[in-house]
Amino acid sequence: MNAESRTDYRRILITRMRFIGDIVLTTPLIRSVREACPDAYIAYMGEGKAVSLLEGNPFLDEIIPYDYARPGVLEQARVAFLLRRMRFDLVLDLFGNPRSALLARLSGARVRVGPDRRQRGRLYTIRVADDGRPKTAVEFHNQSIAAAGIPPVASKTELFLTTEEKRDAASYLRWVCNQGKPLDPGRPVVGMHPGATWPAKKWLPERFAELADTLRSKLGAYVIITAGPGDAETVSAVSAQAVSAPSVLNVLPLRQLAAVISCCSVYVSNDAGPMHIAAALGVPTLGLFGPGEDSIWFPYDPSAGHEALRKDVPCHPCHLDFCNREGEGYMECMKLLAVADVFAAVQRALSR
Repeated sequence: MNAESRTDYRRILITRMRFIGDIVLTTPLIRSVREACPDAYIAYMGEGKAVSLLEGNPFLDEIIPYDYARPGVLEQARVAFLLRRMRFDLVLDLFGNPRSALLARLSGARVRVGPDRRQRGRLYTIRVADDGRPKTAVEFHNQSIAAAGIPPVASKTELFLTTEEKRDAASYLRWVCNQGKPLDPGRPVVGMHPGATWPAKKWLPERFAELADTLRSKLGAYVIITAGPGDAETVSAVSAQAVSAPSVLNVLPLRQLAAVISCCSVYVSNDAGPMHIAAALGVPTLGLFGPGEDSIWFPYDPSAGHEALRKDVPCHPCHLDFCNREGEGYMECMKLLAVADVFAAVQRALSR
């Protein structure tokens, strides 16, 4: 095989160590690797809870969870010995931090692909330097497989749920939305995720509350609010200000959360992991963006009902976790995004 197109890899490890959305955004790459190497053994390694989303992916043979709750030295040693025994001949490190770079090296794989960064870049046999051109996160990851001689042929994110998971989620929604009685099929189910990892990425709680009330009064929608482990205060603020009493869900395990999201007619989310889960499940998804770049982090097809909503401000993109502006300019990017804007986008998504 020539360097431009190789399919002779027999044991392949893909690793994106952390963050839900980032792992979901690697799923097109998984499909591309499988199509190029149909007979290869392909494993995926990452943080245990996050990579649970990849269960059931027909293009993977194994998922290797990394337990960040264990002492780092012990867990790194355990995983390094495991990878060595598995005798990979190709490692695709899509994270490129010191830990993942070292694990790639300790795996003993003859071909190790990772980002061209100072010092740890030497641990890879193929170092990938970004070409600097604008690209989505999916296209960014595709540079790694292209460097390994694998053609990137897929671009759509995807997650796979079982029939039982979907059935249990539908039953759960009947109880939280309608006391166990069947939901009215003529009423849409709109999911909302008001949380985010960083405050600068959060649309205002009072706007989510007003949106919930508008969806209920104008569309008769069942409105559900999903939450992550650190979202209790935000969700409480939304619930307290909403007159229509939207259904607030418990913090759910990731696959159960994904199954519930799959039941939604539309999903409205801040720039956070659940936004990517919804889009990967084919649920029309509205991403609310402030400091982040939707051109990178929202690579989703508008014809499928996906839409990124963002207002231009002089400081965009700031990439800040906490807004550093004061007075009227504080959180201006989020304040300019009106409830009417988001409601109109929900209507557009439902019309598709």
